[in-house]
Amino acid sequence: MIALLKGFLVLLVAIPYSVLALASIPIDRSGKTYHMCARHWSKFILWIFGIRVKVRGKEHVGRGRVIYASNHASWFDIPAAIAGIPDDIRIMLKRELTYVPIWGWALKYGPYIAVDRTNPKDALRSLDKAADQIRSGASVLLFVEGTRTKDGSLQPFKRGAFVLAMKSGVPIVPVTINHSFSILPKGSLKVRPTDIEIVIEPPIETSGFEGKDGEIALMKQVRAVIERNFQDVANREP
Repeated sequence: MIALLKGFLVLLVAIPYSVLALASIPIDRSGKTYHMCARHWSKFILWIFGIRVKVRGKEHVGRGRVIYASNHASWFDIPAAIAGIPDDIRIMLKRELTYVPIWGWALKYGPYIAVDRTNPKDALRSLDKAADQIRSGASVLLFVEGTRTKDGSLQPFKRGAFVLAMKSGVPIVPVTINHSFSILPKGSLKVRPTDIEIVIEPPIETSGFEGKDGEIALMKQVRAVIERNFQDVANREP
């Protein structure tokens, strides 16, 4: 009952933040006001569910436009990343989220990038939009597994972040999110509050990578960094 009440409050508070975010779009073309609204709402979500976010590696943020490449274990990764990464970021997210009334409209028309994962041509257009956001001065965050893990382990990486990195020529920053899987596993509706840890590593320059072989090499390097920091709940003793 309490969880349902908290969920209702999150949706209720989403309305004014979404309206404000929508209203900011024609006024602030940079998207900074929009992201500020998303950050405040994300902090409210984390607070109402009793989740704290601890960030290591903040000193690696603020070195210009970058692509953040992160693992993805829970729905709470999105508010945690928005609230925890101290940068003006644009999230790439699944298009299904834009179907939610009011909040989804803000996602659809705002600077965040919605991706139709079932349509390769649309996915390429989304990468073009992400490249435009980078050229306009923002950083972009992608969840490199493409979707949330089902068992808490690190899944195979998708190509999107690495195609975008080589296309835009900006550094890529490995980001590891730990402890979020146990809060809300995929397919579950029960929230179990715990602290989320975000580990931000130094940027990896992409200028030395070329072609498909370079893309694969870049992916392997980013994965090795994330694996080093990742705490795999699937392999823990019960």
